[in-house]
Amino acid sequence: MHAETFDVRRRLGEKIAGEIVFSENPGKTIKKWRISFNVSQSDLAEAIGVSSSVISDYENGRRKSPGLAVIKRIVEALLDIDEKRGGETIKAYERILRADFSMDVIYDIKEYPSPISLEDFVEIISGEIIFGNLSKQINGHTIIDSLKAILKLSSDEFYRLYGWSTERALIFTKVSTGKSPMVALRVTNLKPGVVVLHGLKREDLDPITVKIAEIEQIPLVLTRMDVEEMIERLRF
Repeated sequence: MHAETFDVRRRLGEKIAGEIVFSENPGKTIKKWRISFNVSQSDLAEAIGVSSSVISDYENGRRKSPGLAVIKRIVEALLDIDEKRGGETIKAYERILRADFSMDVIYDIKEYPSPISLEDFVEIISGEIIFGNLSKQINGHTIIDSLKAILKLSSDEFYRLYGWSTERALIFTKVSTGKSPMVALRVTNLKPGVVVLHGLKREDLDPITVKIAEIEQIPLVLTRMDVEEMIERLRF
């Protein structure tokens, strides 16, 4: 294994472990990362030498939060499984790690094996399209905690986040009107393939949000699907 690849793995492992340890709900955080790595409960359980019910109990809060040794085994197992599959998830997070973004800003990130149409993407996430061409091709997605992004990212980091997402879906959670992420988008030169605002109804949208989407010719979609379900459905 190359030293550079090992460093990315190490840094990602440290970030994941830290997020689990300091989470108010470690089991839920374990589940989040297991889904992000597209690993089943049974595969994770087999990798660390326990039964599937143990993983289920951790994730659903029926078992006391795991200690550091178990967390380390879980994180190493997720990374090992991903590397055996080609390291797709590790590679997806590499650019974020190099920029030293706070991992809790990015909820999930994935490159798709092949592009899908916006129409198919909207169907997968049970979305409602507000503006945009349904034949547009989408190459992947990044799911962002919009509140943490606004509080923790500098203007330069926000710019790079958008720039990385050309022809990708940027999915913003915890939005109230959609205005803030769209105003930030207005000043960037590189544009995402589609902006998805999570948890909003059409009547919640600020008119400026829709106007910016129309001016910048960026498809705008709403969805109220549970975030964990959305991640699972986008793991095709």
